[in-house]
Amino acid sequence: MLRRLPVVIAVLAAALLLVPAALAVRVHVRVEGKTRTIFGPAEPTLSVTANALDALEAASLAGEFYYHVTVTGFGPYVDQIGRYPAGASSGWVFKLNGVSPPVGADAVQLKAGDRVLWYWADFGPSGGPPTLELKRTARNCYRVLSQDDTGKTTTALGATLRAGGRSVHTRKGAACVGLHRGLVKATLAGAIRSNALA
Repeated sequence: MLRRLPVVIAVLAAALLLVPAALAVRVHVRVEGKTRTIFGPAEPTLSVTANALDALEAASLAGEFYYHVTVTGFGPYVDQIGRYPAGASSGWVFKLNGVSPPVGADAVQLKAGDRVLWYWADFGPSGGPPTLELKRTARNCYRVLSQDDTGKTTTALGATLRAGGRSVHTRKGAACVGLHRGLVKATLAGAIRSNALA
């Protein structure tokens, strides 16, 4: 038995290393900064251990950007991502599958395929800004939706599609951009930039 002890210890150590990897889920992550996309315009898939705060950590490692968490009486609070610290009525918030959860980022358990969006928000009397979601309707054609904090979507009237160096104003929230290189993204004054699509 003593001769087999090193083998048993090695097997147990390997099993302990594999357990966290087995518990990880693959989710889509994007981080929209105050003035530009910080990470994942096309919402890449990352391995995340448990929650939305872990998704930010995974994105930070993949994109090599800084973030800071302060521990408060309500739990961990992301008070800075990139160069911009939270303050007054502006700060960092997140959505899970288009919805702002009523709990902290450490309390939101993720499942495979979830979409996590962290973004800079300026809050006013009516709450935070809507977020834009871009959907492909046909080859080189797109529709832009605006999502509120509950995930309710409406057509993003007046949105602009950005494709390479060109801008295409949407009619009724949809437009075709024609042949283009690179990704297409939507913007609208007062809203958070959209995901990017080819």
